Amino acid sequence: MRERPFWASVLFMLGLASAPAVTSAGPDYPPVREGGQIVFPTDTGAHPDYRTEWWYVTGWVSDEQGVERGFQVTFFRVRTGIGDDNPSRFAPRQLILAHAAVADPAEGRLLHAERSERALHPLAGAATGRTRAWTADWSIEWDGARYHSDVEAESFAFDLHFDPAGRRPVLNGENGFSRKAPDPKHASYYYSRPQLAVSGTLRLRGNTHQVKGRAWLDHEWSSETMPPGARGWDWMGINLHDGGSLMAFRMRDDQGGAMWSAGTLQSGSGAPAALRPEQVSFVPGRRWRSPRTGAEYPVEWEIRVDDRRLRLQPLMDDQELDSRRSTGAVYWEGAVRLLEGGREIGRGYLEMTGYAERLQM
Repeated sequence: MRERPFWASVLFMLGLASAPAVTSAGPDYPPVREGGQIVFPTDTGAHPDYRTEWWYVTGWVSDEQGVERGFQVTFFRVRTGIGDDNPSRFAPRQLILAHAAVADPAEGRLLHAERSERALHPLAGAATGRTRAWTADWSIEWDGARYHSDVEAESFAFDLHFDPAGRRPVLNGENGFSRKAPDPKHASYYYSRPQLAVSGTLRLRGNTHQVKGRAWLDHEWSSETMPPGARGWDWMGINLHDGGSLMAFRMRDDQGGAMWSAGTLQSGSGAPAALRPEQVSFVPGRRWRSPRTGAEYPVEWEIRVDDRRLRLQPLMDDQELDSRRSTGAVYWEGAVRLLEGGREIGRGYLEMTGYAERLQM
């Protein structure tokens, strides 16, 4: 039986499509081409012709007492291929999905929430021309100087600003063309905004805290599904204490090996440098097993960048996010420290997908 893409399950749960009518066939999505140019600020907005897209913010914050926590918010836009020839504004041509989470060691596990809606103004959508994605009272928006995100969930909420302080976006891969496999058709347009200064409020269990810290934003869009043989990926985005940044990822096969690896390293105020597959490797270390899903994740890693040996350590082990009611995926998304020679050199986030089951995208 042909596997359903995750958005098909979302449509069914929302009551927008019947099970037999939803298939993996879709329209002709525009390809991601090598040599394409990312234009700012226009390309900070949505690209509704492409299959999938996301705006993803992660960071570390500390409150008035110096307590440190991690947070994440992600907005996904998905073109379903359903209703393209339907003039009704209610046709489910686009979906808006959202995840939000807080990593608080005092809780012992990740606090998270999720949303799923069809794009329907003014209830949910993703604007073109500049960053603005929203669903009900969750949002992320760029006002020309800084980003703002507002999230209200049952056990937490945050109202945060992210200021790039004049730093330019970092283009990953070859000027924003980011390959995910040996075949260059498996690629995305991808830029990052590291070293965002965070300010705002975080509410946990009814207590509101003033917080500040550092965050990382990724914006990525593509028309391809997962490469054949790929089970998931391991990714990290780290704000380095010298003012630089390190992004690295690998696409992982069913045996846990690397199908493709890449990254971007920026030291201090220097220019970003693309990392080729042979320059990056992920070596798993200590593992943690989820008591809820049974999935086993390597929560500590050795990351090799050329001749450097770096270590990732989690803020806490239990940072599993179960999003089966929205994107259909179970994954580990967590705050981590980056160490070199036993010394902390940066902080950021680690994402691991495909450990519970093969990721469907």
